[in-house]
Amino acid sequence: MSGLFVLISLLFACPPDTLYVVPRCDDFSINGKGDHPQWEKTAWTYLQKLDKGGRNYATRFKILYSAKGIYVLFEGEDNRITSNYTKDFDKIFKADVFEVFFHPNPDEPLYFEYEVSPLNKELVLFMTNRNQSISGWAPWPYEKNKVRKKVTIYGGAMKPGAAIQSWRAEIFFPYDLLSPFQNMPPVKGTRWKANFCRLDYDSGHMVKWAWAPIDTSFHEYHRYYSLLFD
Repeated sequence: MSGLFVLISLLFACPPDTLYVVPRCDDFSINGKGDHPQWEKTAWTYLQKLDKGGRNYATRFKILYSAKGIYVLFEGEDNRITSNYTKDFDKIFKADVFEVFFHPNPDEPLYFEYEVSPLNKELVLFMTNRNQSISGWAPWPYEKNKVRKKVTIYGGAMKPGAAIQSWRAEIFFPYDLLSPFQNMPPVKGTRWKANFCRLDYDSGHMVKWAWAPIDTSFHEYHRYYSLLFD
């Protein structure tokens, strides 16, 4: 019985995996609209709404990789820009954001977190989670290997509290920024763990979306799904 108990415990601790095959692309310039022909190489994948309350905003993402870095495109329905954070590296997670988590080496508790707001502000963090002791720090120097990001607002203005219909964020992560991680850069056959998430506060409280569902925190990296670089 003890062996069966251990097996059941492991199944609950590590939920069934889902695989996203990441196509390789040529490098291109981003504009925040995601209308470059390279994006036609992959289909949209929808996030799951995890919390009760708030509107059931459709939210989806795409991902590609090139010789120089990784491209991510988000799109989400929205009624309002619920954010007053107007500086990069502010606590933008306390307002509306899309989030990316890359875990290049699942054997290590070191992973990458990126957040972008509808006001085109960002938070970039290297993270560790050892036995639920979570800490993070900003990459330094950052200016040399910055993330490239562009946000487009549809149906309204890019300003705090504005009524809108949806927003998109197009992001490029250079490999030079991610070089401190193992299993870098990805090549054909490389596998990472990852999650793609959203926070929205239009209802007055946090509502979460995610590709890989979590219990309480986006930092539950053992629940992330797999990326396979093609």
